[in-house]
Amino acid sequence: MRSPVVPLLLAQLATGAAAANIALAGCESKCGDVDVPYPFGTTYGCHRTGFKVTCDRSYQPPRLFLQSDGPEVLAISIRNSTVRVRATAWSFAAGNNSDARVRVLPTNLRPYVLSAARNSLVLVGCGFQAAARTATTPSRPGAAAATFGSCAPSCSADEEQKLRRGGCHGVGCCESPIPTGLTSFRVQFSWQEKNATAPRPAWVALGASVLTVEQEWWRDRDNVFAVKMSLLSSGNAAGLVIPAVLDWTLNKSSCAAAAKRSDYGCVSRNSECLNSTSSAYGYVCRCNDGYDGNPYVSDGCQGPRTHVGSGVYFAMGFGIGMSLLLLVLASIFATKRLKIRRARKKREYFFKQNHGLLLRQLVDKDIAEKMIFSLEELEKATNMFDDARILGGGGHGTVYKGILSNQHVVAIKKSIVVIQKEIDEFINEVAILSQINHRNVVKLFGCCLETEVPLLVYEFIPNGTLYAHLHVEGSQKSLPWKDRLRIAFEVACSLAYLHSAASTSVVHRDIKTSNILLDDRLTAKVSDFGASRGIAIDQSGVTTGVQGTHGYMDPEYYHTRRLTDKSDVYSYGVMLVELLTRKKPSMYLSPEGVSLVAHFVMLLNQDKLSEILDEQIMEEGEEKPKQVAAIAAMCLRLKGEDRPTMRYVEMRLQGLQKARRSNRHHIVGQYVTTRAGFFREETSRQFSMEEEIMLSARYPR
Repeated sequence: MRSPVVPLLLAQLATGAAAANIALAGCESKCGDVDVPYPFGTTYGCHRTGFKVTCDRSYQPPRLFLQSDGPEVLAISIRNSTVRVRATAWSFAAGNNSDARVRVLPTNLRPYVLSAARNSLVLVGCGFQAAARTATTPSRPGAAAATFGSCAPSCSADEEQKLRRGGCHGVGCCESPIPTGLTSFRVQFSWQEKNATAPRPAWVALGASVLTVEQEWWRDRDNVFAVKMSLLSSGNAAGLVIPAVLDWTLNKSSCAAAAKRSDYGCVSRNSECLNSTSSAYGYVCRCNDGYDGNPYVSDGCQGPRTHVGSGVYFAMGFGIGMSLLLLVLASIFATKRLKIRRARKKREYFFKQNHGLLLRQLVDKDIAEKMIFSLEELEKATNMFDDARILGGGGHGTVYKGILSNQHVVAIKKSIVVIQKEIDEFINEVAILSQINHRNVVKLFGCCLETEVPLLVYEFIPNGTLYAHLHVEGSQKSLPWKDRLRIAFEVACSLAYLHSAASTSVVHRDIKTSNILLDDRLTAKVSDFGASRGIAIDQSGVTTGVQGTHGYMDPEYYHTRRLTDKSDVYSYGVMLVELLTRKKPSMYLSPEGVSLVAHFVMLLNQDKLSEILDEQIMEEGEEKPKQVAAIAAMCLRLKGEDRPTMRYVEMRLQGLQKARRSNRHHIVGQYVTTRAGFFREETSRQFSMEEEIMLSARYPR
């Protein structure tokens, strides 16, 4: 019986022979990795007018360019009548209004135009409005200028997750179709000062880039989309190979007129002429259905062999086919083995490197051995880190929901951008959380050290963030006052523990509502210790680089770079203001143009607190929100030494929770209010240990 594999192999051989017949006899058919089919050619007599290309052998491998001064050629398609070229991104500095002409192709580069069907106009950046207009070009004489794209991308950091999943969704970028026959256009930028300080995705810089780019490349949902965005918005896209697609035609004639000319291009049998639909003028050639090859070369369009003339051909084809099949199978097997070996070596390298970094930071060396997960186990737990498993993310990684082999549900944090800073922060988080055991701090189960940046495995907290529960949409009620007060107390408990009860004082450095998780009972769990810093008991603080979130950051730490536990106290005070007002510290701007904290303190001092408090808590909390506002104001004092300790704040909130009506409690409350000087007097004294002991006796734990 004749094997069905043989005809297939013979057909593939015939197709390969046809594919090789792409250039004129004696002409170069390849430059580096790029095929050079006729009507293109590198030397005289090997190309039609307008289709000269240059093979530059000063590169290794050699590179192909359109004509002598055109863009680099990445691929040429005879069937689609297109050339894929390396495009250019034009960068515009922030703050400079401009009306610039962007010339996509050199003026003498004919017969090429940008493919309207395969390209898009993309503008990347933040803080601007832009409009793109057509310009008068030789390819479209007499055409009137018209706006074909406008853009005002959103730059909200809240929408950052859209960017992580790939694609241009109006966050830090926008995309517009381009008109037919375009070779240049004008772009008018109008920069908006109010957006200069607005929060934006971490990788989107305050600047802009304009480019015409192949849609398929731009919309590719790959893991480097964020890198593309970062490089383009910062004007550092020279390292990216950005493709654009050009359409071309043989000349300005229709098929009917061209067939009467001596230079008619469709010379191969089994070919046909088509009037171009991708640009305004000209014609192109195609091989008929069932044929493949180059219609611009004699006998360039060839079909598969339909029969074999003799037993010799059959035996030859069978032998060649079987040899090729065995070669392909051997190559696949060898490649697979090589990939497995390389992956194993890479995992071993990362494990040794990260294990060493972790051991240098951990006091108890046995902890590292008990907390290690394999990469294979975490990939299985997250279905290969499927996007559907994403729970959220922040400046220090993306969090996935995972189900371990024992059916235990966990949260797994993975870094996106691989830089040494991310590695250090993840190792830092393992070192800190491995030494912390508190009911209001998210529990770390372990880590995987087999990736360049370690993966962290936490307890799964099912109820989302405090931020999401607080800032609900529309008329839906937010968290009740009793829950807000309790959550504030629980966060204070955890910070007091971190600052004073742990073996080393730990400053969180990024306290905010989006880093407070809530379990199924709405119990608070402080998370994201990537920016945290340990401070020895005998030190009052450390000088370090500034890290944190705009709106929550301690201004004294920002200006002096001196980090103390009072930096957390300030951020906690901002969180209290957010709980009281339901306004977002990073985005709020009062009618007078001041921040949320400044506006809150001003209204508190003017006894107009009701103007900014959330109406819901004013109804539910009676006088207690004002007492919490007083505590917040104390935490927000500009000088760190004037702020209370978190232990003191914890005891004050514990007293408010118990809501004792006894006379003794009333007297203590008066004492604390007067000494703190919220309303009647300002004081710079630091809270002493004696005061804390006295208050601790009155407010039992």
